[in-house]
Amino acid sequence: MASAAERLPLLALAHVSFLTPREKIVLSDMLGGAERILALSLSDMAGLLGRRFVTEAWEPGRLLDRAGECEKRLTEDGIGCIFYTDAAYPPQLREIFDPPVTLFFRGRLPSADKPLVGVVGTRFPTGLARKAAFSLGFELAACGVGVVSGLARGIDCEAHEGCVEAGEYTVAVLGSGIDVIYPAQSRKTAQALLDGGGCIISEYPPGTPPLKHQFPARNRIISGLCRSVVVVQAPRKSGALFTAEYALEQGRDLFVHADGLEGDSGAGTKSLAESGAPTIRGCADLLREWGIREASQRFQGGAPGTGADSAHDAGENNRFVRGTNFVERMNG
Repeated sequence: MASAAERLPLLALAHVSFLTPREKIVLSDMLGGAERILALSLSDMAGLLGRRFVTEAWEPGRLLDRAGECEKRLTEDGIGCIFYTDAAYPPQLREIFDPPVTLFFRGRLPSADKPLVGVVGTRFPTGLARKAAFSLGFELAACGVGVVSGLARGIDCEAHEGCVEAGEYTVAVLGSGIDVIYPAQSRKTAQALLDGGGCIISEYPPGTPPLKHQFPARNRIISGLCRSVVVVQAPRKSGALFTAEYALEQGRDLFVHADGLEGDSGAGTKSLAESGAPTIRGCADLLREWGIREASQRFQGGAPGTGADSAHDAGENNRFVRGTNFVERMNG
């Protein structure tokens, strides 16, 4: 784990938006630590990175003050914080081109040996695709596979909720600060996954609002944590297509769901399928692609003993009946 002396410079870097995660790591490796980055001038930094900066907002002293305030808030609110250099940092995520230097989290971070699948899609799915996302989350969970998604309304929340309903681990990656659940209607889902032993993750410091440009960036974390990514349903300009692109760049398996290919809502999904992404109908097909045939036999007809629709309906009745209300308190 990062020492107390190392934590403040690393937390200070988390508040620097004009450097990419990759640039922060390159500079830290080049100079021998984050604290040495804070000793640079903007012109020195530009020379080392070989590019110009348009910003003049470089005040290392103020950044360290903000880091101290952030550290205090983490302690008071019980928010975890882990850095790229820490042994407990998710190893799959460390492999990508631009891993986050800092991860803020609440809940339990994924273990190195936990298989994870990203399940993503549109915020406005058809009824069929909505049920497919819930059923896929449920089926993956029943086979011990965790689900990673973005806690957005629609496909993301359905996948999280299906996984929680089956009693398995799920990770939500935010495009805002760890204490800013967006959209507000996702708070119950966030609470349920935390109560079920899951995790909420963000690379943005607490208090960071949900700015538009941050959501495509967070999608690289969703795919980076996973072995495979499934796009359940996506129109042509869906953010889920960013996740698909990142998955391919990162060498992850990419799949699309058969129930999300039709109409305008599925135009992006259909395009991925036409470009070569394998089409699956459920967990059995995905596990078969992994070479796990025995487990895949359990789900040839949908969720075990129920069928996809019944699994979804059962979840509608039983989800969210769990634990204390951290999410409401933080957003209150």
